[in-house]
Amino acid sequence: MISPEIIEEIKYRCDIADVISSYVPLKRAGSNYNGHCPFHSERTPSFTVFPATRSFYCFGCGAGGDVITFIMKRENLDYRSALEMLAARAGIELPQDEKREDTVGVKRERILSMNRDAAKFFHSCLYDPKLGASGLEYLTKRGLTGAVIKHFGLGFAPDGFGNVTDYLTKMGYTPEEMSTGFLCGISKKSGRPYDYFRNRVIFPIIDVTGNVVAFGGRVMDDSVPKYLNTSDTPAFKKSRNLFALNYAKSKCADRLILCEGYMDVIALHANGFENAVATLGTAITPEQARIMAKYTKQVIISYDSDDAGQRAANKAMKLLSEVGLDVRVLKVTGAKDPDEFFRKNGSTAYEKFKLLLDGSRAQFEFKLDGVLSRYDISVVDHRIKAAAELCRIISEVHSAAERDVYIGVVSKKLEIPADSLKNDVKRAMKERDRVQKKEEIKAVINKTAGYGDRVNPDTVKNTGAVNTEENILGILLLYPENLAAVKKEKIKLSGGDFFSDFNRKVFEESLARCDDTGKFDFSLLNEVFDTDAMGRIMSMVVRRSKLRENGTELLRDMISKLREETKYRKNAGDDMAQIADILALQRNKLKKPSAADKKDS
Repeated sequence: MISPEIIEEIKYRCDIADVISSYVPLKRAGSNYNGHCPFHSERTPSFTVFPATRSFYCFGCGAGGDVITFIMKRENLDYRSALEMLAARAGIELPQDEKREDTVGVKRERILSMNRDAAKFFHSCLYDPKLGASGLEYLTKRGLTGAVIKHFGLGFAPDGFGNVTDYLTKMGYTPEEMSTGFLCGISKKSGRPYDYFRNRVIFPIIDVTGNVVAFGGRVMDDSVPKYLNTSDTPAFKKSRNLFALNYAKSKCADRLILCEGYMDVIALHANGFENAVATLGTAITPEQARIMAKYTKQVIISYDSDDAGQRAANKAMKLLSEVGLDVRVLKVTGAKDPDEFFRKNGSTAYEKFKLLLDGSRAQFEFKLDGVLSRYDISVVDHRIKAAAELCRIISEVHSAAERDVYIGVVSKKLEIPADSLKNDVKRAMKERDRVQKKEEIKAVINKTAGYGDRVNPDTVKNTGAVNTEENILGILLLYPENLAAVKKEKIKLSGGDFFSDFNRKVFEESLARCDDTGKFDFSLLNEVFDTDAMGRIMSMVVRRSKLRENGTELLRDMISKLREETKYRKNAGDDMAQIADILALQRNKLKKPSAADKKDS
């Protein structure tokens, strides 16, 4: 364990407001800071940083903790790696014996080192005539020069089951590390490792700090899947990374181009548009939208024009708009994607593509074109359906002025009076609000009852007891001197008094980390709880801090109440068990005839 003194020094030098403000803009709000939460999409800021307690909490999604929790959650790091990142920021060198390898699991640093070595191996194979000829031929035919190939670190995975694994084994990596890093599978028959990436052009995925975190591979034959991408590992979360953002981040302050695939991005960069990125084999995620909002003001979506591409574009527009980005859609004329466009247009491609970008359509124009392409508005029934769909789309626009403009456009297109369309839009808005309120009420009821609680699944079994437990823990953690009083048995409370396993663990781990004087560092809980659990623990503290009464007498009353609630639940459970036993006996009697019955028969 890293000593509490070193952890305290790291936190002191890494001011929580300074660290978090490097990820999300914060505004002073009294003694605290507010901002838009970096962990979920929101229009109204619900994320608060509390400098006095060196903590943060989001009242929208429940994320919370201290600066270590924040780095763990934001950078997808384990506890030790987050400490090492903050220590480097603070200029603190952790003692060598403090940085020993974990005895269980594969560390992130080990995965990153292995990925770097694997990337070098793949790149060397690409230029080996015996191993990578087909891969180099493919890239050359797609118009990529040696400089571009080197810039992106492209490579080739030879066709065979042991090329990568044999190489990495010689480099000192174990089958467990290769499997965890998604570079090999383990045969169920022989127990031996085998390469995941075989006969594929390799696209290294590099994060914004320059680490090779994952790989994408395009197959050279008809094998499936066509593209194979690294699954989530200790060093990589697919939903939180973007291909080529490491290059685009310094070129996209005004606008960023969002593509579907690796080759589109590479073609754009090779032709002077270095502000292009792509999602990694999946539809855009809220996390990726928030990442883009950190680097740019406007996103131009460049997806395929087929139905799948249009559906993906609609989803992307929604997520990107929710994080406050100006979103436009690119229509590539004369080609199915940017890669084909550049290959077709040669020396004039740059100027032509720049004109396409400048003429990209706003969201409503894109959706309007999509609706009109599906309906023949010369047919009355089709015109009515188109109007209904467009009114629903307009009803989702927040600005009244924008709605009026769009209603005017649709009125001219469909030759329907604007007042009629305006009334339909109002009805659509009311219906949407009604459905939304109904869903919100349902969500509140489910949350109150504990349904779907992944952090503390026992909530649904005894909501009252769990709520009392959280109030007790909130007071204990808010005033750690109470923890010291529990240790000295001045306040009678033990793990056995808790109904839920999660809250019992929070109590026991907190008690173990508090000394007899009441000195307690909330940060130490990061070592045993994940970021979701830390958010729940933080919510207990924040909730109690907003109440006037948090004294010792109230704490004692709550402990007594918890014992009553737990006892009642246990007795109720015992009564139900007895009833179940009686019913079972009765059923057995009905099934088995008595001796007298047998004699009569």
